[in-house]
Amino acid sequence: MNNILDINGISKFYGPIQALDNVSFSVPAGSVFGILGPNGSGKTTLLGIVMDILRATSGTFTLLGQPPSADSRKHIGTLLETPNFYHYLSGENNLRIAAEIKGSGKDNINEVLQKVNLYDRRMSKFMTYSLGMKQRLAIASALLGNPDVLVFDEPTNGLDPVGIAEIRELIKRLAEEGKTIIMASHLLDEVEKVCTHVAILKKGKLLLSGNVDEVLVNEDIVEVSASSLDRLEEVMRSLNGHINMKRNPHSLQVNYPLGTANLERINQHCFSQGVVLNLLQLKKKSLETKFFELTNN
Repeated sequence: MNNILDINGISKFYGPIQALDNVSFSVPAGSVFGILGPNGSGKTTLLGIVMDILRATSGTFTLLGQPPSADSRKHIGTLLETPNFYHYLSGENNLRIAAEIKGSGKDNINEVLQKVNLYDRRMSKFMTYSLGMKQRLAIASALLGNPDVLVFDEPTNGLDPVGIAEIRELIKRLAEEGKTIIMASHLLDEVEKVCTHVAILKKGKLLLSGNVDEVLVNEDIVEVSASSLDRLEEVMRSLNGHINMKRNPHSLQVNYPLGTANLERINQHCFSQGVVLNLLQLKKKSLETKFFELTNN
């Protein structure tokens, strides 16, 4: 199976309001696929349709290579909203209830608690957990039954930096086990750190989708610096080939058409003009920069 999920022309209306507008993309097996967009972009609506919580107005999709069904969704673990556990029960007992409701996962409760690093606190009441621990318990619940695919809606929402880092590392470990992970988020930095593929939505429209490296790279970005930025800028402007140049507080950012930046040529040119570089670096465009360009924000 090449793709876990194929979305074809999905649209969704809430009365006169269009939440999704002819969205199409595919999620490759084994990928960490980020659905990225600001609040109101249609991320949660799209995941709700895939998980049969909502009905699409038009369009189709296939799940695990087949038309969606209750059986195919048994292979998917989900975290679609704020986890709803019993505060006065232990983490382990909350998972026992979740396994009973799901009809699977009773035999791997200890295993999933170890995966999310909560085994030592399994008998502690849920109310004593930090926000990060609560979110990890929710992911443990999604892992019951050992599903091949995990779907997370804003898995780091409301967490402090420590909690965000914990969830990030957990997602990386799950991906290394071969699980396909689909996650919606508005945190660009987190998506860039964990995702292999990305789809960017704005007001229900798909702006772009693909491999993260392909999405980010459409030009060469060179960062240069020297003791005198004024002189460096003068020298760099005398070297042709660049598209544009931007001055930052401590460096210059020089953009070239993709694949044309020659660091050796830049270094030699600056040195021949009496400028010694203390920074010369070829950079990848950040997902944040790309996102703001696409959304005109």
